[in-house]
Amino acid sequence: MSQAPPGFELLTEDRDSLRLLISGDWVEGAGQRPDFRDLERDLAGLGAGELLVCGRELGQWDSLLMAFLLQCYNHCRDLGIEFRHRDLPDTVAHLLSVATAVPPHRAPAAPRQPWYRRLDVGAGAREFVARGRASLAFIGELSIALGRLATGRANTRFSDFRDCCYQAGPDAFAIISLTSILVGMILAYLGAVQLRQFGAEIYVADLVVIGTLREMGVLMTAVVMAGRTGAAYAAQLGTMQANDEIDAVVTMGISPVEFHVLPRVLALMVMMPLLTVYASLLGIIGGGIVAGGMGITPLMYIHEGQSALSLVHLNVGLTKSVVFGLLIAIAGCRSGMDSGRSSAAVGQATTEAVVTAIVYLIIADAAFNIIFQILDI
Repeated sequence: MSQAPPGFELLTEDRDSLRLLISGDWVEGAGQRPDFRDLERDLAGLGAGELLVCGRELGQWDSLLMAFLLQCYNHCRDLGIEFRHRDLPDTVAHLLSVATAVPPHRAPAAPRQPWYRRLDVGAGAREFVARGRASLAFIGELSIALGRLATGRANTRFSDFRDCCYQAGPDAFAIISLTSILVGMILAYLGAVQLRQFGAEIYVADLVVIGTLREMGVLMTAVVMAGRTGAAYAAQLGTMQANDEIDAVVTMGISPVEFHVLPRVLALMVMMPLLTVYASLLGIIGGGIVAGGMGITPLMYIHEGQSALSLVHLNVGLTKSVVFGLLIAIAGCRSGMDSGRSSAAVGQATTEAVVTAIVYLIIADAAFNIIFQILDI
């Protein structure tokens, strides 16, 4: 049996009344379905107060018809047009009455508060205090775990520490090499612009050596490790939290800080000084490349760099590197341990770990520089 395509026709009964004729087979596959937007435009242009739906010429129907009629009803309600129907099948009329029996739920508008209440300055302070408490509690648990490790009672595996060292060390050589050489070249370029005015290009070597050993080598390495290893720690521990692996460790009577956090913290504290020395060496080499373009021979650069090289500058960078490694590990592990149990929460914890670690690094670096300036180091 052939099917007639579905259709409708809008007729004007009088100035305030419209009649909508439904015709054809309103089933899937009977033909191109009518576009409801055409009916919307006609209703908006005629401005009638009543719409009568007539189904005298209606053939077969399914949910396609019900969806169309419900759209008509909702649109008429929004425009203030009275919706009525006639000659529709009893089943259609019953379904339509059930679908329109209860008006759609509309959430009440929230009462508008005065601006001084919406500001809510105390919420930021409360959140800051809560985060501070959580950080202190985590540092306390980490200190207890370090004490148990020193006495040989911690549930920390050497294999985990070894794997974390490999992840934080050799796996990071490529990105550390690239950034360190480029930072050394940038530092040399910045110094050359000013020193060239005084004919003192040779002192580019002093600038690069001192700046790389004391500041740029360790700081850029720490920033890279915060975005690489700190984020990885947060993602790993956050995934364990989502998979209930942390709860399983606690159920077995093992501290997750000793089992999961401590190897990562120690690995980053051990590898950061080595990476800092490696990054400083490559930074000095990068500065030498720029110095060579200024007419300074490698021998002159090495000789002038040796005069600026000091064990004090090296110790400053190494001291910073140990503390920076501790801060990055704390930020990453704490965000991972406090993560929620969904994929979105793991992503949020990873982002929080990177941001928190970078903030820690900037504050710690500023504090170190102030202390070293006071101590004349």
